[in-house]
Amino acid sequence: MRVGGVMATLSDLPDSVILEIFSYLPVRDRIRLSRVCHRWKRLVGDRWLWRHVDLTVCRMRPKVMWHLLRRYMASRLHSLRLCGYLSAGSQAPQLSPALMRALGQKCPNLQRLCLHGADLSVVPVTSLPCTLRTLELHSCEIPMAWILKGRDPPVLPLLESLVLDRVPAFRDEHLRGLTSFRALRSLVLGGAYRVTEAGLDASLQELSSLRRLEVLGCALSADSTLLAISRHLRDVRKVRLTATGLSAAGLSVLEGMPALESLCLQAPHVALETLSPAEILSSCRTMPRLRVLELQGLGWEGQEAERILCQGLPRCLVILRAGPKESADWWV
Repeated sequence: MRVGGVMATLSDLPDSVILEIFSYLPVRDRIRLSRVCHRWKRLVGDRWLWRHVDLTVCRMRPKVMWHLLRRYMASRLHSLRLCGYLSAGSQAPQLSPALMRALGQKCPNLQRLCLHGADLSVVPVTSLPCTLRTLELHSCEIPMAWILKGRDPPVLPLLESLVLDRVPAFRDEHLRGLTSFRALRSLVLGGAYRVTEAGLDASLQELSSLRRLEVLGCALSADSTLLAISRHLRDVRKVRLTATGLSAAGLSVLEGMPALESLCLQAPHVALETLSPAEILSSCRTMPRLRVLELQGLGWEGQEAERILCQGLPRCLVILRAGPKESADWWV
């Protein structure tokens, strides 16, 4: 870029452009940039730059985390990704109840918290910021009593979305305890192999206000999952599940679902006895508000099956694509 015939330098860029560049940098590099000049120090402290913070890309000592909390994040923070270093050994820094309480006290605008590889066995759910609307737990450890049914007063009163991805201790008792989150509308279960079909059915009966449910990579048959959904979640709008053990009869239980807008069926990584396009089409035609049908890993891309579905569902966006890799995150 040239200004007046002279090659422009970084200092010639407006603040908005430099802030956009800084937003792509890891937190550690942002702090280092604040030492370059007075202008950059001012820009690094800008509220816009600290709305969304990802601290999973590098290991950070608790002392540094506390400094970031006091100096930069505070009321600016809207979403935060944290890593607990669970796989790094017992000597690695872990999340603490004091840190969680400080987040709630110093970050009144924090709405989304994503925890990766964290040991929450000593972090009670009551210490989490009460302003959270979205909570994601990825490969975390939780104690048996972490989520209890019938807490009074209820915890996380604003929580609307919960993602539980590869949380090995999560089981039926925890699932029933989700009724404590009275504002919950979206639930994603990924790799929850301890959840049983009976437990899911009993829990969904009390979680009838859910509008989105994803059950991926769990030890549950698709038929039983769809049956529980059809019985208890009549107002659900989005359903996504791994199609293990899915049959035409199992899919037919969704026929006539009045509010269902999006349906995604993801083939498992093992061989799947797939349904025929005609069977899928027959059930989907009875869903009055269906607007998105996504089929992953069935191998129908560019084939006759795709044409049949697209023509048979003219008001619906039909997406056929390859399934995610086995190591990929469930919710992608």
